[in-house]
Amino acid sequence: MKKSLFVAFLFTLTFSVTPVMGQANLLNARVPQEVGKLNEQQVLANDEEPLAYGFIDDRDVLWSKTVWEKIDLDERINFPYYYPTEPQNLGEDRRSLYDVLVQGIEDGRIKEVYGDRDGYFRDKFTYEQVLEEITFSGYNLGYEGAVNEDILTEQQIEEKYGFSERIKSRDVVEYRIKGTWYFDKRQGEMKFRLLGIAPCAPDKEIYNPQLEKGEIDKTELYPLFWVWFPDAREVLNEAYVFNTRNSSQPISFDHMLNSRRFNSVIYKEENVYQDRQVDSYIYEDALQQLLESERIKSVIRDFEQDMWNN
Repeated sequence: MKKSLFVAFLFTLTFSVTPVMGQANLLNARVPQEVGKLNEQQVLANDEEPLAYGFIDDRDVLWSKTVWEKIDLDERINFPYYYPTEPQNLGEDRRSLYDVLVQGIEDGRIKEVYGDRDGYFRDKFTYEQVLEEITFSGYNLGYEGAVNEDILTEQQIEEKYGFSERIKSRDVVEYRIKGTWYFDKRQGEMKFRLLGIAPCAPDKEIYNPQLEKGEIDKTELYPLFWVWFPDAREVLNEAYVFNTRNSSQPISFDHMLNSRRFNSVIYKEENVYQDRQVDSYIYEDALQQLLESERIKSVIRDFEQDMWNN
């Protein structure tokens, strides 16, 4: 009896939730232009705000550690944050995380944007500064030959070989996040609070728009800007990730990031050595750097286990 009641409860819960469809109104559309348009009832049902964080009193935080992590978009599990790189034919509902962040900044909905590359949120950026940071100017191939042969004037070279373009989603091959792990003694569990996120791309001085994604040197990647994550949650909650298992049930970027549905490597933790990075004390040894990252993760995991074992 209890089992049947439990199954009925799950059935009711599953079908009482009405998420935004991957292709809204697809089955009822009379013409292609009606695909994606929600009726009034659907708009009201899908008007959901991001799940609010609960208030955490400082006295309830028994232990905490702030870490910085890298999310490599070459890993298959992280593909939802990278694709689509060319969303022109997919509609506004299919965008990469980078496009969502930039559009939110351009619309003025994401205001807490910072330019310091270490993620301490000191140097606040305006939209104009962000636009300058994500815009690359230079010369196309053939520029050096034209200069050496002295065939064209400087203005003609600028007109023929010069370019100025904004960085594209395909060039953002890594994200860096900053977050705090803390032990809530009131609830008796370890939790994670995401504080900031930064898309990373090649530095302006070495950027070449003709390079393919696989040719980009990842040792020369830098954060374009840091976004204070709580300020971007509303925008990220309205942008959905393609669900490979069920396209009718997409997942918001806010849910993906808060639930840590990605693979990452810790590259820095707060420490007495001025928060030095792992590669600053383990030189040119990728394996040892990875092991050090795992050691830091183990310290965080073991603290919660030790609390229950003591």
